[in-house]
Amino acid sequence: MISKMDKNADRKVRHARVRKKVYGTCLKPRFNVYRSTKYIYVQLIDDVNGKTLVAANSLQMTKELKGKTKCEQAKLVGEKAGKLALEKGIKEVVFDRGGYIYTGRVQKVAEGAREAGLKF
Repeated sequence: MISKMDKNADRKVRHARVRKKVYGTCLKPRFNVYRSTKYIYVQLIDDVNGKTLVAANSLQMTKELKGKTKCEQAKLVGEKAGKLALEKGIKEVVFDRGGYIYTGRVQKVAEGAREAGLKF
């Protein structure tokens, strides 16, 4: 199943498999992480209504993140997403790592969100 040719296609298969079980509601949204080679994106999604409740990414925060490593950027993006979620009254989320391994930038996003006050 896992091929050396197309890692992203393999990731999409893993993500689809996880998405069969993981879904978000308006009370406990899905904390989705997408990691590109340059940026990291986070969304809190209500799957019942098909709405994005909160979004944060490193692309919009370029001035704040200048001179930081990708892991430091990911942690700050997670903190920002956590703060925005708390402002909207969201305290608990379901973590969706998007088919990525829970290490590096994905882990830092989760740590940042936890530090901001979100419960996984």
